[in-house]
Amino acid sequence: MKIIIGHLYPDLLNIYGDRGNIICLKKRSQWRNIEIKIINLSLNDQLNPNQCDLFFGGGGQDRQQAIIARDLQKKKSVLQQEADRGVPMLTICGSYQLFGHFFQTHKGKKIPGISIFNAYTVASYQRKIGNITIKANNQSLPFSCQLVGFENHSGNTFIKKAGPNKTLPLGKVIKGFGNNGRDKTAGAVFKNVIGSYLHGPILPKNPQLADFLISQALETKYQRKINLKPLDDQLEYQAQQKALKR
Repeated sequence: MKIIIGHLYPDLLNIYGDRGNIICLKKRSQWRNIEIKIINLSLNDQLNPNQCDLFFGGGGQDRQQAIIARDLQKKKSVLQQEADRGVPMLTICGSYQLFGHFFQTHKGKKIPGISIFNAYTVASYQRKIGNITIKANNQSLPFSCQLVGFENHSGNTFIKKAGPNKTLPLGKVIKGFGNNGRDKTAGAVFKNVIGSYLHGPILPKNPQLADFLISQALETKYQRKINLKPLDDQLEYQAQQKALKR
């Protein structure tokens, strides 16, 4: 079996160790003898349907978001099509915001997103920084668990209840700020597309989420149920429990 990962804007969106998510997906696949290929997709790179089995986008500053937003519109139709057919995607912070309808700056300018999530983000003057723990919503994912990470964002993201692309929160905030520091929601899920503010990076600290993305990539590609070979995640879960206690 083989997975092709499309890494969105790796040269512009890579803060707080987000590239570690790519390393995690690669290693957890290789340990199961699943071949991995990484395709970097940046400004002016063409994206075709069925080109990738899984997508990842990291976080960046407002300046980088404004730069990639124009290019992301060129990839919008393909990414929407891939999301609709179940291709898994993980978007963190800046890319998470641009997968919604728009990001509104402090000056009121709306940077358009690609509307995969039925959500929008508005800049605030409060910086939301610190360790975060959330309980994953088993209505959004086929399992319930606690996820840990590190957040650092000023944007407030709000999920709309009505409208297209039924979007659910990834989970409920136990400790930290989450989407907006108000409604206790954290992240967003549309089909197999996940958005989150959890840096850290998120996947090495939460291997069950990494395996969900890998299995969904394979099941969507090969159109059959995939049971991943179990790995020894004792150290990963010890690190997760340490973070939860802290």
